[in-house]
Amino acid sequence: MSDLDEQELAARYRPRLSADGEALRAASGETASDRKPVTLDQQSVGRLSRMDAMQQQAMAAAQEARRHARQRAIAAALARIDAGEFGFCDDCGAFIGFDRLDLDPTLMRCIDCAR
Repeated sequence: MSDLDEQELAARYRPRLSADGEALRAASGETASDRKPVTLDQQSVGRLSRMDAMQQQAMAAAQEARRHARQRAIAAALARIDAGEFGFCDDCGAFIGFDRLDLDPTLMRCIDCAR
């Protein structure tokens, strides 16, 4: 791909990837309290049971793990943009295609290699 095409890819996907990464960082900060250890309050009436609170904590931790995985994928995509390797399949080197990249710009494989 020519330099112009690499610049086009960077201009098309870098802002979206950066915005998505920032949104994930903000969401992570907002849900930090949900991941704190659950304390037993036997005096409270009408509150969630300890089991429910522990389940919510586990769900929040799993969601945070998914956010971190997505943040790593975004950082890797931004690094590929910087290296001029963005948009090309890691396995065969073919262009991934705008349709796939528009759906998820962190993809690293073309449709044929992904199958």
